[in-house]
Formats: sequence, C-alpha cells, structure tokens
Amino acid sequence: MTFTLLSVICLAGIAGPLLAISHRWGLPVVVGELLVGVVLGPMLLGAVHATEPTFAFLAQIGFALVMFVAGSHVPVGDSRLRTALPKGLLRAAVVGVAAAPVAVALAQVFGTGHAVLYAVLLASSSAALILPIIDALHLTGDPVLELLPQVAVADAVCIVAVPLAIDPARAGRAALGALAVVGCSVVLFVVLRATERRGWRRDVHRLSERRKFALELRINLAILFGLAAVAQTTRVSIMLAGFTFGLAVAAIGEPRRLARQLFAVTEGFFGPLFFIWLGASLDLRALGRHPSLIGLGVALGVGALATHLVPRLMGQRPALGALACAQLGVPVAAAALGVQSHLLAAGEPTALVLGALVTIAVAAVAGTLAARNRDPAPATDSSRS
Repeated sequence: MTFTLLSVICLAGIAGPLLAISHRWGLPVVVGELLVGVVLGPMLLGAVHATEPTFAFLAQIGFALVMFVAGSHVPVGDSRLRTALPKGLLRAAVVGVAAAPVAVALAQVFGTGHAVLYAVLLASSSAALILPIIDALHLTGDPVLELLPQVAVADAVCIVAVPLAIDPARAGRAALGALAVVGCSVVLFVVLRATERRGWRRDVHRLSERRKFALELRINLAILFGLAAVAQTTRVSIMLAGFTFGLAVAAIGEPRRLARQLFAVTEGFFGPLFFIWLGASLDLRALGRHPSLIGLGVALGVGALATHLVPRLMGQRPALGALACAQLGVPVAAAALGVQSHLLAAGEPTALVLGALVTIAVAAVAGTLAARNRDPAPATDSSRS
C-alpha cells in the first residue's frame, strides 16, 4: 500500500456521493463505491487488489465501523420501538419461515446442496444498508419504526447463523464464538449504563470537549477493536462485534459529539474504503466460466424480495418489505467464509454477492417509492449533546 494508491482509493470514494446526488435514481452511496471497486479491481483496471494485506486490513476496520454505526443508529431508547418490537419480531420470523422452501428449491434446481445457507441469506436484512437509506430519505412514522426491529433482528440472527450454515461440522465452535461476542457486548452495556448513571460518562465528555482530547472516540474505538479481536479469535465475523456494540451504545444514548466524530471517521474514509475493497474482491469472471451461477445469483436476489414481501399479508407496506430485503454483510461474510474454507463451488461466492447486488438495486427503488408515500409523523431524536 502506497500513498499514491491511498489517494486513488480516496478519490474513488467520491463516486458514491456523486451517483447518489440525483434523487431520481435513489441510489445508495455504497452502490457507487462498489462499482468503482469493480472498475479499479482485477476485473478491469487492476489498480487495486483486495488481497493486498494493508488494504484488506483497513477494509476490515471499515467493516467493523460500518456495522457499529449501523447498530448505533437503531433507536433502542425510543419508547415507540418497544411497542413496535413484537410486530417486527413476528415479521422477521415469518420471513425466515417463508425463506425455507425457497432455499430448498434453489439448492435442488442448481444442485449445490446448500439449502440451509440459502435460507439464511434469503431471510437476512442489512442494517448497514437499510438504516442509511431510511435516514437519507427521511422516512418516518410507525410503519418505518416497525421495520427497524425486523431488520435488526434478521441481521443479527443471520450474522450468527452464517458460520453455522456454511460449515455445520464446526457449528458448535461458531456458536460458542458468537455467544462470546454477544456476552461481551452485554457486559459492555452493563458497564456503560453504570458509568452513565454515576455521571462518569458526562465528566469524561466535558473534559474531552474542554481540552479537545476526543476521549470518547478513542475509548469507543479501543472497545470496538477489542471486541473485534474477540470475534477474530473465536472465528466469528467482526460484523457481529461491530453491530452488537453499536446496539449497546444506542441503548445508553450516543452523544452527538461522538456521533459526529464516528460519522467523519467512517463515512469519510473507512466506510468507502471497505466498499471499494469489496468491489475489487468480486470475481465476476468466475460467473462467466459458470453461467448457471449467474442464474443462482439472480434467483437469490429475487427470492429474497419474494420472501420479504410475505409480511404484506400482515399489513406491511410493499415498498418497506422490498426495502427490508437489502443484503450485504451476510452474503459477504458467507462468500468470505466459503473462499477461506473451500466449502463453496467455484464462482458460488460471487453468485452470493451478485444476489446481494440485486437486492441493493431493489432496495434503492423501494426506498424511493417509500419516500413518495412517506408518513408525515416526525422522527424522535434520542441522541444527547
């Protein structure tokens, strides 16, 4: 990794906001960053390589931060969320049940034998994608609030389930690792709540603001990376570490100053770098060598849309159901684990990501449609100064 390459990556990251400027397209910023990664990667220009150690490590930091910010945006402290929680949980469960027969059919049609993995993918939702879309389009109201627990639960459960589904032989170890990460996050929540009640967090905040120490940012980054180390040691995706810690911070109440600092660090550098790395890691040529896998990728995307539209029977707006089908972290984690363990067929990891890209395109359109029929109720801002 050189400064020349780093400057190219930073410039490339501007493509995301440029493509997202037009409200007519309604494209999420990450779509532009993924496309630039594909262009800069081995597929076309060959300017960046996802296997470069420093680039890959910085991308993992970005992944952890993206998931942390996504978790911290879940309005855990909003009293209305507790009212919406049962309905959101029920819808997530209904989607999970609906995913099972579709996954079995896909595994049989394409002859892969990975029905369990496909069920996890079809049922998943990406908080890292969906929450920024909701924020950017200013979607509010009870229907959107009911969507939040559905997305958060689906994301967290599927993150835990991926290693169990992709390698059942090591399911016990993966489950223990996930429990270790979740347990650490629960302990952190208890500690953070104690510091909040005793006024320690407020004292640190005032000292940091007065002396310009950025102590809250330093402490939270240290905790996040420590939790990521636990995840890495126990062979669990760091996305679980980032997301659960983000939920813990959201439950306490994220100070606005810390939120601004994390936004700058994540959205200004590490987030775009991660998505560019992800685009560069996609081997689309493998799909050309195995054309049937193109059909698998499209079928996974369409299947995810179909399963997430099932809650329409329970009164959910179709546009919000389609928005909930957006995937990213779970397919990426599945593809990465499949490559590392050699448990997926050649080209199958790219097919999983292709399916995710289909859902991202669907979510972009669905978000625009939802914005046109937005609920006028104001959103509750529970953050603190």
